[in-house]
Amino acid sequence: MAARDVEALKHHQQKDVCFTRPKYREGRRLRAVKVYTINLESRHLLIQGVAAVGVMKELIELFALYGTIEEYFALDEYPAEEFTEVYHIKYQKLQSARIAKRKQDEKSFFGSLLHVCYAPEFETIEDTRAKLNERRWYIIRTTGNRGRWPTVFFHITVQTRKSASVFVTCNIT
Repeated sequence: MAARDVEALKHHQQKDVCFTRPKYREGRRLRAVKVYTINLESRHLLIQGVAAVGVMKELIELFALYGTIEEYFALDEYPAEEFTEVYHIKYQKLQSARIAKRKQDEKSFFGSLLHVCYAPEFETIEDTRAKLNERRWYIIRTTGNRGRWPTVFFHITVQTRKSASVFVTCNIT
């Protein structure tokens, strides 16, 4: 996939607030409910809704508070609202991207609300393989399976589309 050309995918869209949650599950502010698997999480983030007033430096400084940024650039061809821009940020660690997404999603930045979402379509097959192996070792550490592989194995299936982007699905066998 060309780094600067990306289409708006379904998982990039912001979800509506969930009003059907039980009272004991509601927090202080209403949220959309979305479940993320390890395959949907990514070191790559898309930041949508950035005011188009030349604030890239400030945006990168803000997101650098959560971890080391490997690369960043503006996505000029990405469909965005009028007078807003979309940026791509790649973190060095997945945990940094998780924290940045949680802290900065739906926050005000120079007068506009940011929407931060994962962009796993930017990952290479090697990135996905490393992410799944890291998750495997995390499962071993937390379950006390010292020195043995868990009984969960990941099978990677690669599908390509017309736009030459790579989608990776994870099946547990």
